[in-house]
Amino acid sequence: MIELYLSKVSETSQSEQAGKIYARVDYKQELSVQDMAQHMAEHNTMFSEGSITGILIDFVKCIREQVLMGNTVKINNLAIFKATVEGNGLDTLYDAQTDKVATATLGTLKDGDKTGPAVKVIKLLAQSTGDFTREELKKDAAAKGENNGTTGGGSSNTNPTNPTNGGGTNTGGDNGGTNTGGDNGGGDNGGGGGNPGGGMDQN
Repeated sequence: MIELYLSKVSETSQSEQAGKIYARVDYKQELSVQDMAQHMAEHNTMFSEGSITGILIDFVKCIREQVLMGNTVKINNLAIFKATVEGNGLDTLYDAQTDKVATATLGTLKDGDKTGPAVKVIKLLAQSTGDFTREELKKDAAAKGENNGTTGGGSSNTNPTNPTNGGGTNTGGDNGGTNTGGDNGGGDNGGGGGNPGGGMDQN
């Protein structure tokens, strides 16, 4: 079941969330591909742990290969994987003063530049789908919280691993990516993408 605790952002934080209290997910452990293979092998499957491990490792490699080819990979009831970019926000395609043109390349703009590389960073975006959509998870977590008294529970105001910030992850929109939360109050409380142009939440 999903267990929650409350975490207070440091009063000295420079963000507008300073001093506010947020609910966070209490993550118990991080499972590797090998851990998942062992777990799957224990479900009365005909495949050994070693066979499952090999399949999962190859599966991850193939997802990366397809994403780098410009394809999207949809795993039903889990996520849609695809590449996304955060753009530099160019003022013009060609700047006569510097004789620079816009290019579909990766890089950063120098102060005062009006054009140049169009891509600031490339990210892997995972959008939830099926049983893992926001609405489905909300229904499941709410039911468990009512039955087991865990929703709104947890520790009073500290994160077991980061007593100041609380951390967590934000899943971005179509032009977003995955951002690590911190004292900005991000964490598990919202979306947001890396591209100021917005995007599309997969719900």
